[in-house]
Amino acid sequence: MSKGKILIILSGADSFAVEKPDGNVSEEKTGFFLTELATPLEKILDAGYDVVFASPHGNKPSIDPLSESILVYMGNYWRKKKEEELIERMRVEKSLYAPRAFSEIGDDELRGFKGVFIPGGHAPLTDLGADPELGRILLHFYRNGKPTAAVCHGPYALLSTRVAPNSTGFAYKGYKLTSWSDASESLVEKLKGGHIEKVESALRDAGADMQTQTSKNLGSVTVDREVVSGANPLAVAELGEKFVEMLAQKQGEEQIESLERRNRFPVQVN
Repeated sequence: MSKGKILIILSGADSFAVEKPDGNVSEEKTGFFLTELATPLEKILDAGYDVVFASPHGNKPSIDPLSESILVYMGNYWRKKKEEELIERMRVEKSLYAPRAFSEIGDDELRGFKGVFIPGGHAPLTDLGADPELGRILLHFYRNGKPTAAVCHGPYALLSTRVAPNSTGFAYKGYKLTSWSDASESLVEKLKGGHIEKVESALRDAGADMQTQTSKNLGSVTVDREVVSGANPLAVAELGEKFVEMLAQKQGEEQIESLERRNRFPVQVN
């Protein structure tokens, strides 16, 4: 029996912008980073949760081609194969490549989700940070204290709360967060030969308390209130484990609250 549903937010973009020194803009191929989705997803499923995938307009997500390199897995062919098989299973069983559109998920349905997870890859830079419907969705999890996980470029999606209907600004102002670092993005800029939007700077400018210690870049995660965030693929295992732990803790708190309500207001039997 499922412990509940987890909403997984995916970008629908298959490219991101690189602004060249001459002012021209090139579109570089991207999508979700394979292990940044698959590793936490495996832990979510193993813990007994069901998943629902969603993207801005229900458009098919792409896999970041860089994330399919065996180098990402440090030569571990079997781990790569296992994660590819998991993604294929999600395509068949959970409509990974035919996700729900954000606008289709109403406020009533959101109440049925236990948590939300946003993987990385450069794709979120293109279509998640300024999506009002995503802002509405994330505000539900924020206001209800439901576990929220994001890794690498995924935390960029949190900026969408600034443009949600009736928004009063960036919901995660003052939160301690970790994301793909400006220093790491600068290395990508050298490879691509142009400017790329910086996740870390964008979140800091919005009011987040960005955590940039060396340990974060080596795989440790940051937890603040209901949010767990990580910098890069090295963080995905710990992020998945902590997210599942937070889900269990939240469920336990809800059960205690339910018992307390029943004790305060016992059912009258005629």
